[in-house]
Amino acid sequence: MSLARIVFLKKKLERKYGVIGKVAGRYVEAGYTVNVGFQTSKGHIDIVAKKEDQILAIDVITDSVKVGVDAVEKLKEKATAINAKPILVLYGAGPQLQEEALRKAEELGVEVKRVRG
Repeated sequence: MSLARIVFLKKKLERKYGVIGKVAGRYVEAGYTVNVGFQTSKGHIDIVAKKEDQILAIDVITDSVKVGVDAVEKLKEKATAINAKPILVLYGAGPQLQEEALRKAEELGVEVKRVRG
């Protein structure tokens, strides 16, 4: 995919989906094909990114909340339903991951990323 096409898709995703589109644009830039607003049998996933044999299930948290163990377990459950690697994205300075949730994420294999702006 050409650079102009990547930039176009990033802007289009950001305009249409806001913060979730901004995160999806980063995965487009990394060479992934993204689906925003994916529904599984276990619930809603914000972004599903695919590249070759790799599938990522990405949930984006933007609210100023303390993210607990239940959010990590639910993401793992939804990702398992589609055979994907779970990624929890904390967008901005607002959301905070509790210590026990961080330990649970490491235990379950959920990757936690912080995206600022």
